[in-house]
Amino acid sequence: MKNGIFTSPEIIFFANGLKGHGLVLLLLAAVLSGCTPAPDDFTSAAVDSDGPILSAEVDGESELPTHWLNSESIGNSAGPVTRESLLKGLADTSEWLLYGGNYSNHRHSPITDFNPASVQNLEVAWAFPTGTLGQFEVSPTIYDGIMYVSSSYNRLFALNPETGELYWRYDHQYPDDLRLCCGPANRGVAIAGDLILMATLDAQLIAFNRLSGSIVWQKEIAPYQRGYSATSMPMIVKDLAIIGIAGGEFGVRGFFDAYDIKTGELRWRHFTVPAKGEPGIESWAGESWKTGGAPAWTSGAYDPETDTLYWTTGNPSPDWNGDARKGDNLFSNSILALDPDTGKQKWYFQFTPHDVWDYDGNTQVFLVDIQRAGQKVKAIVQANRNGYFYILDRETGAFIDAKAYVEQVNWATIDENGRPVVNPASLPDGESEFRTCPSNLGGMNGAWTGALDPGLGLAFIPSVEACQIYKKGLDIYIPGQAYMAGMPETIDANEGKAYGHLSAIDYNTGEVKWRYRDAEPMMAGVVSTGGGVIFTGNQQGFALALDSRTGEVLWKFRMGGGVRSQPVVYQVNGKSYMAIGSGNFNSFAAFAGGPDNIPEGGHLFVFALK
Repeated sequence: MKNGIFTSPEIIFFANGLKGHGLVLLLLAAVLSGCTPAPDDFTSAAVDSDGPILSAEVDGESELPTHWLNSESIGNSAGPVTRESLLKGLADTSEWLLYGGNYSNHRHSPITDFNPASVQNLEVAWAFPTGTLGQFEVSPTIYDGIMYVSSSYNRLFALNPETGELYWRYDHQYPDDLRLCCGPANRGVAIAGDLILMATLDAQLIAFNRLSGSIVWQKEIAPYQRGYSATSMPMIVKDLAIIGIAGGEFGVRGFFDAYDIKTGELRWRHFTVPAKGEPGIESWAGESWKTGGAPAWTSGAYDPETDTLYWTTGNPSPDWNGDARKGDNLFSNSILALDPDTGKQKWYFQFTPHDVWDYDGNTQVFLVDIQRAGQKVKAIVQANRNGYFYILDRETGAFIDAKAYVEQVNWATIDENGRPVVNPASLPDGESEFRTCPSNLGGMNGAWTGALDPGLGLAFIPSVEACQIYKKGLDIYIPGQAYMAGMPETIDANEGKAYGHLSAIDYNTGEVKWRYRDAEPMMAGVVSTGGGVIFTGNQQGFALALDSRTGEVLWKFRMGGGVRSQPVVYQVNGKSYMAIGSGNFNSFAAFAGGPDNIPEGGHLFVFALK
């Protein structure tokens, strides 16, 4: 990749190129025969954070720079981000420090300026282009009067959150043979101390000085040639940056890591698939664990009261043919509770044992206190990709309840222990014509966020409503190449029957209280506010404001590209702002049943009240 533009088509992605003509095609545009494995010993590249632009920061084949540093005084001299700042979540309304807003992942701001009456007065304050194609999934990070925005293909911008002025910029340079399943997304950057941390599509973790933009340290997470990539915002817990790996469609063995924030040293690695002699290995037939998948590609949650880290895992590999991996395939499609200092597991709960539908367990988890039978319970809840809203005891992992939150669920019911009772007709084979619900995208999906208003007792969940016919294929593993052994036929997307909704769910019971229905799958994130308004967007390119209590659409603005980003709200000098990005990935939009005729291109819009 040169200056943010690919010079080779060697990316793997889903596409619906024959819309209305039957089977979805998996476009394998990769020419991988010339690839060589990365060396096992990777040496980090340390860069003086106060030094000038180094030669490595400029592409030798182009006159265009790839890294623009800042040497001016910027920000409000707030000093480094501390643990205490992170623990406060969104108490300071000028900041947005964590992917979920706070460690409980609520994405709920106390700002009351946005209310059903005032949002009619929203107007564009400023806008900023990313200059990249693909889905723009960012959740902006804001601190000390600076907004940090990452785009598809890992461009990183430091901006003034009041005016949009650019302070510094970094364009990550890629090899020409990336292995990507589902588009070039990045969901944001973490902040800790005076560092900004970004994970990259070629499985690197890079730390930048937050004021100058210069690189402080850089580490390889895993060799991308084997199918590894990283798309999520790292999660900061204490002195650790925690990041999970993607690659479940390439037969990797999943894991997530904790790195020392100051030095980049790997402190621990937690594999999501057990090896021989480890607990859970009995759930994998033969040697299938070696290519078992279970990627950990989204951000987690953290309970400081019990000092427990929660992380979720994705599908076992291969996706749609489980014949060679008989068993439950632990710890795929699970939520794991861990000691954040050591990475040691405390408990687990598996949502979809022996998954053959690609029902990743990676959707957002919320930490909440609920009322059950008159008793307060410390719970963790999740709208799972398999169509069920789960309520678990977050101290023990005990199953409490699960209810369908999408309108079409027929792959399984859930028994009193939380285990699926699978409908045999939903199992993939080469001849099946059974319309299985939900689709492999969900429901909810880890690529976008929901929000939760603890005052109303509601979780706001944007979802895809579609069904598919799951087809089993040949199980052939070649390192570094797609390993899915099948594919879904996207019949609802092909026939124009796929749609979306944003549902308000009572997280105490799992009951749906209201739904906003959209003509196309809802695949954008959500932010909730103390004024009774939630913000999201749709694939037609509208930013939307809805009434938190009723789901009524209060305001909308056409931004252009389909919305896949995670909106945030903040205040500067007493004025309230809402930031949301537009820019879809058309191949993936078509796969889901959305529009593929709106041009791609990321653009951040920031709105303010008049």
